[in-house]
Amino acid sequence: MRKPIIAGNWKLNKTPHEALLLVNELKREITDVENADIVLCPPFTALGEVADALTDTNIALGAQNIFWEDAGAFTGEISGPMLKDLGVSYVIVGHSERRQYFHETNETVNKRIRAALKHGLTPIVCVGENLAQREGNKTFDVIKDHCEGAFAGLLAEDVKKTIIAYEPVWAIGTGKTASPDQAQEVHAFIRDLLKKHFGVEVSESLRIQYGGSVTPDNIVALINKPDVDGALVGGQSLKSASFAAIVKGAKR
Repeated sequence: MRKPIIAGNWKLNKTPHEALLLVNELKREITDVENADIVLCPPFTALGEVADALTDTNIALGAQNIFWEDAGAFTGEISGPMLKDLGVSYVIVGHSERRQYFHETNETVNKRIRAALKHGLTPIVCVGENLAQREGNKTFDVIKDHCEGAFAGLLAEDVKKTIIAYEPVWAIGTGKTASPDQAQEVHAFIRDLLKKHFGVEVSESLRIQYGGSVTPDNIVALINKPDVDGALVGGQSLKSASFAAIVKGAKR
């Protein structure tokens, strides 16, 4: 059975000092949790402090992006070797906000995935449709395009090392959420797509998170769906009580 994975995406929030306060609260709440893998993804400026605070805990460190070159004249970017040296294990790739505000494409997502894998980092690959696409019955077309573009040219053994996060863009930060049945429908579609392209072993082992206004109130119904393997949590990960409740609710 696939072990659930709960990741907190702090986005553009928390100074290093604020990050430490939150991490120390979370350590008191969830260091004894064994039912799920836990990842925290603070902003780059807080990675060092959070890494130190997470030493010898059950909580892993993630970053919110990665560049595809290891070094060079790329102002404002961060590389695999830099993240690895800080103790990062996971990295979010292709988040909808990166696509929307910073013009990320399937091609750049693919390059970032390759960079993460090259340095032994686990990519959390985001896919998902916006409201217009959902209402235009384009959901599966968008998901297919995102998945095939993200994994273009990769071998099954590489894809197996990734995590997919389905994030319906229309449900991020809006208070709306896909119903558990809607989430399951898309997750099952993704799993079937993986099976067609990379085989049964990859499709059955790769974890697919749901990310769209996840709360303590809906995590149990979501995680009970057979193809929902966890959550990529946004706003609720900025409060220790709510994030801890989500982590504790992620039991198969």
